Amino acid sequence: MTTQDRGDVATAGRTRGPYTLRRRAERETETRLAITKATVALHQELGPLGTTVAAVAARAGVSRPTVYAHFPDDHALLAACTAHYRALHPGPDPAAWAEIADRLARIRVALPAIYDHWADVEPMATSVLRDHRADPVRAVGAGFERFAATCRQALVTGWSARGRRRKLIEAAVGHAIAFETWRSLVRDEGLSQKEAVELMMAAVTAAGRGRRLGPAAD
Repeated sequence: MTTQDRGDVATAGRTRGPYTLRRRAERETETRLAITKATVALHQELGPLGTTVAAVAARAGVSRPTVYAHFPDDHALLAACTAHYRALHPGPDPAAWAEIADRLARIRVALPAIYDHWADVEPMATSVLRDHRADPVRAVGAGFERFAATCRQALVTGWSARGRRRKLIEAAVGHAIAFETWRSLVRDEGLSQKEAVELMMAAVTAAGRGRRLGPAAD
């Protein structure tokens, strides 16, 4: 081998080295994404309780050890699944509502956005929250629960009521923004989004005005 040949081989080796490492990193990223997408799809179809590592591996086209290599435990896989899904379905930002000083006006702006979000994520929210009610430890509904809790906090802030009236306001707001409320009114009862909003606004308004709850007058 001539000096020139040895130089060409050395140059080729240096060229292949970074390329090989880069391509390997790309494959690792692709595999991790495939596993994440498979988990998201299975959570939506079967729910977290019905999703197994074997099913994830089969859907992603990898082996079970490969799944564990990327996600050593359920928590890591769930975190990746939640982050990926939320990036695709971000929902409204409750912080934007804080600029609306009028409390009822704030809720009137927020409710349609919240209900549009529930409509967007309905298949996943139905499966995840169903399993969460059945087994809160194994099926964590953190993403949807956190969203609802953040919305609730943004919408009950600013009310000066205390005691029982405050409790009524918080209960009315919490009920109005819940996924189950939206699903019951729109899917089960056949109301439009606008009608569901108006009905819940009436409940929150009544609570905010401190109206007594009791038997209707004859």
